[in-house]
Amino acid sequence: MDDLEDFRADVRAWLEANCPESQRTPATPDEQYWGGRQASFASEDARLWFERMRDRGWTAPEWPEAYGGGGLSAQQARALKDEMNQIGARPPLYSLGLWMLGPALLEYGNEEQKQKHLRAIVNGEIRWCQGYSEPGSGSDLASLQTRAEDKGDHFLVNGSKIWTTSADKSDWIFCLVRTDPSAKKQKGISFLLIDMATEGVSTTPIELISGESEFCQTFFDNVKVPKENLVGELNKGWSIAKALLVHERKLMSELGSESPRKVLDPVAAAREYLDFDQGKIADPELRRALTRYQMQMHAIGLTHMRGFEERSAGIRSAAGLVMKYLGTEAEKVKSELLLAILGSQGLGWEGEGFTTEELDTLRLWAGSKTLTIAGGTSEVQLNVIAKNALELPQS
Repeated sequence: MDDLEDFRADVRAWLEANCPESQRTPATPDEQYWGGRQASFASEDARLWFERMRDRGWTAPEWPEAYGGGGLSAQQARALKDEMNQIGARPPLYSLGLWMLGPALLEYGNEEQKQKHLRAIVNGEIRWCQGYSEPGSGSDLASLQTRAEDKGDHFLVNGSKIWTTSADKSDWIFCLVRTDPSAKKQKGISFLLIDMATEGVSTTPIELISGESEFCQTFFDNVKVPKENLVGELNKGWSIAKALLVHERKLMSELGSESPRKVLDPVAAAREYLDFDQGKIADPELRRALTRYQMQMHAIGLTHMRGFEERSAGIRSAAGLVMKYLGTEAEKVKSELLLAILGSQGLGWEGEGFTTEELDTLRLWAGSKTLTIAGGTSEVQLNVIAKNALELPQS
């Protein structure tokens, strides 16, 4: 324990000396650094912060040093995150490669694939997107029809993926494809890595209700993919897909607490916008709803900690299974609470008479609905919890 406290003190001192003041506030979407061939830094401070963290291996603190990571233990990585949170330090790099693909490659990739892709992710050289869902295969992902035909030295890929986040800005895509059409669902699926610059790959942005267009539909028209880009065994990609979904759902559960926008806090908003009667919110139902929300967020925080401690102790934790559902549902409740608290000031979309936070409230409310769908709908998540955590009988 003393060693961990010494590490924490060293981290605190290093962050104080190396994290620029401008990088100690929440980053707006335009200020986030996602890396990749098309990337640019929002400021010189952002570049400096990224390079300093990268050189320490702290863009991927728990990854092995051999692949550009920091080689930290889970406890050390947690201490690093805690100390960054204490000063409000931004993540130096946002990346699906860090959050999703990298952990899957560490477990299932061969050495050549690890050497080629992991360090490029850590260094922000390549931006990745995810090719899972299809227009006819969302919650029933195993029914996907994007096909990869074996052509000897390469696969020929045809089909399309939907909800591919930032595919129009990405360099590579990790993709589920059907390599054995005669096999039943999961048994004929493989996991491919595809360079988005390959001839035959194209993307079309999808405008969302929030006014943003971060999602795309991605098309594959006779795309040649080298055999070396197959991760794991042929027709065994479903196991990799499931492992990667665990990381995606963990990410989804944390999105609300790490929003890139300066989001109003419901309690602080209540004090500013609501009428009070003898120190209490005048509307009793809104008062009860706000109290329930606070209790729920406290319980979610404790569950996060329990899951971390169980994983650190080598115990198979059920906490991870519930966090995606709890976190995204809580974010939806938070957005609905803010609209109720702000009233007409929370209904602005653009124009004068509103603060930036007020204008963001309606967009965040609209966006919160998507969080309960992405990475597996809340209904699907409840089925997963019932089966794998509670071990309830299946009908």
